[in-house]
Amino acid sequence: MAKQKASQDTIKRLFLYYRTILESTDIKVVSSEELAKRTGVPAALIRKDLSFFGEFGTPGKGYYIDNLSNHLKKILGMDRDWEVALVGVGNMGRALLTYPKFKLQGFKISQIFDSAPDKIGKTCAGFRIKDIADIKQVLQKEGESGRMNIAIVTVPANVAQEVANILVDAGVRAILNFAPAQLFVPENVIVTNIDVSNEMARLTYFLSQEESEDKSQ
Repeated sequence: MAKQKASQDTIKRLFLYYRTILESTDIKVVSSEELAKRTGVPAALIRKDLSFFGEFGTPGKGYYIDNLSNHLKKILGMDRDWEVALVGVGNMGRALLTYPKFKLQGFKISQIFDSAPDKIGKTCAGFRIKDIADIKQVLQKEGESGRMNIAIVTVPANVAQEVANILVDAGVRAILNFAPAQLFVPENVIVTNIDVSNEMARLTYFLSQEESEDKSQ
């Protein structure tokens, strides 16, 4: 019987544990209780999340930071470098090109694309901007190593689906989507949507609820 896959929420918490461990330079061993204080996640849930992937701790002592860090890196697929294509060199795209933590976490943007004639052929953050029309040819050539599986999409909503179709046709298996549009892709392609306006709406919803509660008291 195939092992059950971890939930998206579990994976998000694993990354939180990993990031917290990287910042915990003051200790060599951490208990689930201490990790709970540093992450805000209940200790019991931390133990449950980690035990899903094996036994990494020492009873009565906790988790050795270096050992747990290495295990989490492997689980999250961050124990190797991943080449990434970026599509859309607008304000968001340019910001992501200079985001320092990508490299630290094993993500290397190696190809960038746009459709604007005044951008194609020019250089941005050390990268030559290539024509979107050439995505399939470029990515399939770069993907011979089997690593060009991820793309970041920062294009306007009205062309996001068209870009997604091209990426899927080029063999991309995972898309980080910053476009404010729902993408429809085959089941074997993973899409994570980063919609800032949607997250802001969540914040305003909770603030509105608090204001309503205050007025009713």
